[in-house]
Amino acid sequence: MFVKDNPSGTVSWEHLRNHFFEMQYVKMQELFNEDKDRIKKFHIRWKDFIVDFSKNRINDTTLRLLVDFANEMKLSQGIEALFNGELINETEKRSVLHTALRDTKNKSAVTEEIKETLFRIKMFSDKVIKGEYRSTSDKPFTDIVNVGIGGSDLGPKMVVEALGNYRNHLKTHFVSNIDFDAIDELLKKLNPETTLVIVVSKSFTTKETIENAILFKNWLIEHKQDVSKHIIAVSTNNNEAQAFGIQEQNIFPMWDFVGGRFSLWSAVGISIALSVGYAHFEDLLKGAESMDEHFKQESFDKNIPVVLALLSIWYNNFFGFETEVVIPYANKLTDFPAYLQQVTMESNGKNIDRAQNPVNYQTGTIVWGEIGTNSQHAFFQLFHQGTKIIPVDFIGFINPFNESDMHDLLMANFFAQSEALLNGKVGNYAEQPQEDDVNAVYKGFLGNRPSNTFLIEKLTPESLGKLLAIYEHKTFVQGYLWNIYSFDQFGVEYGKKLAESIREEIQNKHIKAHDCSTTFLLENYLKYRKKTL
Repeated sequence: MFVKDNPSGTVSWEHLRNHFFEMQYVKMQELFNEDKDRIKKFHIRWKDFIVDFSKNRINDTTLRLLVDFANEMKLSQGIEALFNGELINETEKRSVLHTALRDTKNKSAVTEEIKETLFRIKMFSDKVIKGEYRSTSDKPFTDIVNVGIGGSDLGPKMVVEALGNYRNHLKTHFVSNIDFDAIDELLKKLNPETTLVIVVSKSFTTKETIENAILFKNWLIEHKQDVSKHIIAVSTNNNEAQAFGIQEQNIFPMWDFVGGRFSLWSAVGISIALSVGYAHFEDLLKGAESMDEHFKQESFDKNIPVVLALLSIWYNNFFGFETEVVIPYANKLTDFPAYLQQVTMESNGKNIDRAQNPVNYQTGTIVWGEIGTNSQHAFFQLFHQGTKIIPVDFIGFINPFNESDMHDLLMANFFAQSEALLNGKVGNYAEQPQEDDVNAVYKGFLGNRPSNTFLIEKLTPESLGKLLAIYEHKTFVQGYLWNIYSFDQFGVEYGKKLAESIREEIQNKHIKAHDCSTTFLLENYLKYRKKTL
């Protein structure tokens, strides 16, 4: 089972702390000047990926000490426990086996069950796409509505958007929030005779999901459609799903060993298979599997997820840089930062370690982002001249799906921004401002801002699978080295329970004991709430 040592008490942490005092004022520009071949030591070339991490505040010693830290914390043992299906989610007594979902080499102990489910996904998605699975009115389906929340929404939604160039004729919609205004707007665009609804809920009791599912069920009934033909489910609770009106053969399984934010590889991804076809969904799985192999086998200094996690710890725990930003230069990856927010912050937002002690060091980083070049005109000003240092992950693709000279302009911006963050506009790194420029003092910036660069051949289902698996494994490594449990999310659950009791108070118009602020807000909500139904 996992080592439960306090990382800040290890010998390697002390060495890193001492090394930080040597490195904190070192300028990356100087590191590049001193070593013209720096890039050779600080990049990883793997399959169709190049990961350049040379533009970081590190030297040979930094990388060696970070790897020493990973070894002292017995990271290899943790990785082995993850893939072997040990109960590493100790608080919930569960294995963490989302990697088994993409195990096409049949090494996993749960392979047969997963293979059967994947076969069912293939058969069902093929029938819907070909128009062989038909509606109450004997019409082929034209629209798919995925009803879920959290990992049952963010993952598949992001992938469907990212693989937009591979989409078929089916229109896929995602409903997560219990915001009736948005749902009503969608309903007006849908034809109930040709709409297939997927209800994704592990327990089939998730409040937001079931409320939305009931809304769609009533909509279908109102339009005289057979619910059993128009709604399928992804759940562990067959009884509840069948009671809802879903046929048993249209209920796809979920498993306790797969957390919601890691579930797009499972039957939760049926909306992906429907949108892009099962063959492309399978390519997504194969891409992730190839990264799993890299993560398991590669030495830590050349291991992409491990290096990225160690750099994150270096900045978070020693420099005090608390946030990280992800900037994909591909419009199709618009939802990628939001997906990563759940993967990382729901996993590693913990303040109690695995030995049940409060941590005395920073854990989860704040992850956010936006696509380039939009983000350059929004918040890059703060990156270049602000007082905060925010490490950046740039993600770009060598070849576009549709060839155009505009791609060269997009990528010119991609390369320029990381170079500008490195070099700034001072000293020997840019033209000196003119002496008669009264605003010269405002136009310079220091550079020395760290970044990683992902240069990927093309955005395909397989390369996307690799990219997603990189960040999943990076998140695992961070949590393991911080000595926290990454795979529960108890902090989210209390707010849900509290919402239930407050909803009853609103419906009964009787406010119970709260703090004065909440009481004040509830009183004003009830006072001015005007139902127009």
